[in-house]
Amino acid sequence: MNRFKITELGKDVFWLRDAEREHLVRVLRLSPGDLVVGYDNTGKEYTSVIVNIEDKSVTCRILSTDQPDVEAHTKVFMVSGLSKGEKMDWVIQKGTELGMAGLVPLRAKRAIVHIEGKKAQDRVVRWQKIASEASKQSHRVQEPKIFEVSDWKDLKAHLPEDTQWLIPYEEEKTQRMATVLGTMSAEHPIAIIIGPEGGFEQSEVAWAQEKLGAQSVTIGPRILRTETAALAALTLVLGHFGDLG
Repeated sequence: MNRFKITELGKDVFWLRDAEREHLVRVLRLSPGDLVVGYDNTGKEYTSVIVNIEDKSVTCRILSTDQPDVEAHTKVFMVSGLSKGEKMDWVIQKGTELGMAGLVPLRAKRAIVHIEGKKAQDRVVRWQKIASEASKQSHRVQEPKIFEVSDWKDLKAHLPEDTQWLIPYEEEKTQRMATVLGTMSAEHPIAIIIGPEGGFEQSEVAWAQEKLGAQSVTIGPRILRTETAALAALTLVLGHFGDLG
């Protein structure tokens, strides 16, 4: 069945408006009587039947409610240095499919991309749409949140106070990701800080270690592209805590 993000949830019905309505009506050409699934971003999904299509909304009557076990049990956030081209798009799409809880776009000293103001806000709106579409495709019931483009000093305010921080770093030769994960708790969120194309300066890594308590780790002997490193690290963390494989 086709999946939709619920605009407004009632007791026995929900409504789809704006882009969700347009997709149902214009693209999929569904009609009253067709079955759909709605999700409300709280972990629940609703098998429903379309009962009415109006100019600005679609009304669906709820037939059954479910809370599928599809979300990662350990919340894993990505903090990703701004990168050029479609690399951020790709990380957000694939990270959503794998199960990340959210992503903070990070301004880093060696980043090639620099965006501010309205341009940054528009980019975040676009990235959130990518996360939404990837959530539907992968049958998730909670979309990852894409946070505002941020500086280092903003990171702690975005994520939960008990977040455990990891920073894969090419100059780290001895502290393996698997070893560090063995010291972490599945009950607390984990944030993975990934550098941009040029990597992090040593001063940035030192700041993360001092201010965030981040542990620098190696994820292997080879130098990975930023988008590869992001997904490799995310996969290692989710796999360690049993959410993959």
